[in-house]
This record gives sequence, C-alpha cells and structure tokens, in this order.
Amino acid sequence: MSASLKGAFANNFLGNTSGWYKYTIIAFLVINPIILYLAGPVVAGWVLVLEFIFTLAMALKCYPLQPGGLLVAEALLIGLSSPQSLEHEVFQNFPVILLLMFMVAGIYFMQSLLLFAFTKILLGVRSKVLLSLLFSIVAAVLSAFLDALTVTAVVISVGVGFYSVYHKVASGKKLQHPDHNHLQDDLVVEFHRSDLEQFRAFLRSLLMHAAVGTALGGVCTLVGEPQNLLIAEKMEWDFVEFFIRMAPVTMPVLFCGLLTVVALELTGWFGYGATLPEKVRGVLEEFDDIQNKKRTGRDKAALIVQALVGLVLVLGLAFHIAEVGLIGLLVIVLVTSFNGIIEEHQIGKAFEEALPFTALLVVFFGVVAVIHDQHLFTPVINAVLAMDAEIQPTMFFIANGVLSMISDNVFVATVYINEVKDAFVNGAITREQFDSLAIAINTGTNLPSVATPNGQAAFLFLLTSALAPLIRLSYGRMVIMALPYTLVMGTVGLLAVRFLI
Repeated sequence: MSASLKGAFANNFLGNTSGWYKYTIIAFLVINPIILYLAGPVVAGWVLVLEFIFTLAMALKCYPLQPGGLLVAEALLIGLSSPQSLEHEVFQNFPVILLLMFMVAGIYFMQSLLLFAFTKILLGVRSKVLLSLLFSIVAAVLSAFLDALTVTAVVISVGVGFYSVYHKVASGKKLQHPDHNHLQDDLVVEFHRSDLEQFRAFLRSLLMHAAVGTALGGVCTLVGEPQNLLIAEKMEWDFVEFFIRMAPVTMPVLFCGLLTVVALELTGWFGYGATLPEKVRGVLEEFDDIQNKKRTGRDKAALIVQALVGLVLVLGLAFHIAEVGLIGLLVIVLVTSFNGIIEEHQIGKAFEEALPFTALLVVFFGVVAVIHDQHLFTPVINAVLAMDAEIQPTMFFIANGVLSMISDNVFVATVYINEVKDAFVNGAITREQFDSLAIAINTGTNLPSVATPNGQAAFLFLLTSALAPLIRLSYGRMVIMALPYTLVMGTVGLLAVRFLI
C-alpha cells in the first residue's frame, strides 16, 4: 500500500478530529481483546463502559455514534454481549425509539407557530427579568409536552434569525438586502459594535435560561426526555401518573429554578443581566413589521392548523390515547395534510435532526446489553439496596447526578432503571421501594446533569449549533452560566427526594 493511500485512510478515519483522539480510539479497540483475555469479561466490560463514557464526554470532538459504535461492534464480536441481547434491549425500549423518530419530526412541522410565539414574546416584553422568566417558563411548558431537543432547536432558530437581522443593519446594509454573511464582523460599523456585544450577551442569557427551562419542564413528564419514557415503560406509568409521581420533586425544583432566573437577572452574576439595546429593538421591530405585512392568507391558515394540531397533541398525551411516538406520527399526518406538504423531500427534512440521536441510542443499548450480560452494576446496586430503605433514593439521586454530569443522562438512566427493575423482579425490593427509586433515578439524571453540556442533549445541541459561535457561547462559559442552576436544582432535588418521597 502506498504512503499516500495510507495517509488517505488515516485522514478519513473519524474525519477531522484531533490526531490524539483517533489514536485513543484505536488504542481502545486494540486493548479490549487483550484485557478480556488477561483479566476476564467483568473487567473488560467495565473498561468498555468507561471508554464509552469517554466518547460521550468528548462529544464536541466527535459525535459519539462513530467511536461508540465501533466499541460496541467490537464488544459483540469478542463476546462481551451478543446481537440477540442488543436486539432484546432495542425492542424492550422501542417506544423511546418511536418517540425520537416521529415526535421530533412532528414538531418540525410546527416550528413556524413556535417561532411566531417566541418572536412576539421577545419583542412584546421590555422587562429583562420578565422576559427571561417567560422564556424559561415557555421552554419548560413546551418541553413537558414535546421534546427538549426540539424546543432548543426552535429557540436557536429564533436567536440566529434575530442576530442575522441586526448584524446586517450593523454592517451598514438595508433589511431588504438579499445577501449578507453574519459570521464576519469586518463590516460592522464602529458605533454599532458595543450594541452588538451587548446583544450577544443578551442572547446568551436568554438562550441559557431557555435551555435550563427545557430541563425544568423535561423532568416533569414522560415525553420531556427520552429516558423519562423509558422509565415510564418499566414502571407502567401513563402520562398523568408519571407527572403526579414526580411532582413532589419536580414542582419545588421548578419553583426554585424560576426564582433563580429572577435572582440572576437582578444581580447580573454569572454572565446574566444584559438588556436588549434600544437600537437593536428598533431594528427587530422594523423587521417584524415587514414580516407581518408579507404574511399571506395561506401562512395564517398554516399557523391556525398548527395551533389546532398542538391542542390534539396535548390532549393525546394527557389521555394516553396511543404510544407517544404514534401520536407524533399523527401530528406529522395532520399538519402535512392540511398545510399542503405532500412531497417526499419536504417530509424527509423533518427526520434529519432526530435520526442521528436515534442511532446513538441504539448504540447505548449495546453498552446496556454488555452491562446486563456481565452483571456489571449488580454489586453497586446490591450495595445501595443493602442500605436502609429510607436512604436508598437519596443515594441513587447522588450517584445518578454525578455520573450524569460527565456522561449522557439517557445512558445513565437506562443502566440504573434496568438494574433496579431486575432487583424488583427478583424480589429484592418491594413495589414501594421500586417506585421511590424510579423517581430518584429520573430526577437524578435530569436535574444535576445541567452542570455540563455532556449531560443534557439539549445543552450539547445548543453548544454545537450555528448560534453558539455567533454569540460567543463557549463550553467554559456555558458551564459557568449553568453553575448557579446546578447548585439550586441539585440541592432542592436532593432535599425533595430525601424528605418528600
């Protein structure tokens, strides 16, 4: 093989990721069979779990599907699990896959309604404290009934749209100008630069309030996060029962989370408090007027249809008329039918956001299959279950919370709820204990995980979006801005789990 061809293979492997990352993944693949041979399947299984968590923590370097998928494929090949075990895990959790496939795609067709609503909120409220509260509340409510990733996508779309509008004017161009590159600041007129920086800070704070709002609302219902539906399936809880079971923890956390919004905006701590410059408001209001005048009767009819389908969605979820994913499919059928979206390529775009994460979730289940087959978490679970029944939920909340800060909370919840259900089926715990531990697992994986973008898929989605570099939202800045929420939500959640369930 020629040197040039070898170089091409090396460059193609995991694309433009760093060289050290590529060598690390290769090293993992090389040492795993050696560890299996020398130390046995239990040690090799734990090494695989740590390697997979590493790929999740390094998600900004490379999407975890590729390196994680290679690790799982090797695990099946060397006998740490089997294709049959993976298939069993996938079909056990098929409702979660349906949710990701169809519900996120369904909400894609309702984006114009959501964009319209957020636009009116942004321009209609002058108080930054009230505006931040509204963004957080709206994001929480939407995430409770929809999906946090989809809600975050809508907020990102709003942010990019408004940023590009003002950037065009700040660069000396008219709103009607057809072409403009909002990625470059070279043409920004000098007296607009301070307003642009303040506008960036304003958008950063709103985006973070909204992102945390998706966590505050997402923990409350079985459709808010993928792991919620998985837990609900294991517990046989419907939409209403799930909400009621979680309420003793989620409602105090929601209240304290909203108080944190107010406190951060009033104090200006941790990068919050920036207001919308008046010059920017004027530009955005002019743009909104132009858009309103351009809106046709067909556009207005489409908004009405989306609002009615949204009502159907909420009622369908509340009364659990079908699996959540099938309700999402109903949303797709209704919105596309009554809004004239009938071409295949138009419909296909709706699935682009959800399917990569759906594929990653199947890889998650491959790791879960290894954990099950090798009984990796059994000693940990048994140690906690040997403690006094009153302290068990607290310990599960802490364990899930810490691990969810550095790993993905879907993965953590999947592992723990499966192990706890096995303990219940085997008669190691009562149904009452099972219920309490399920609540601790759900809240433990959803609340402290806001600490880093690794834990919350919505946070990672925001950080890797086109908007993040525009508003100077880096990994470090996001961690700092999330810190007060982490402390409040984690502490209140822990206390509620300890004393209220």
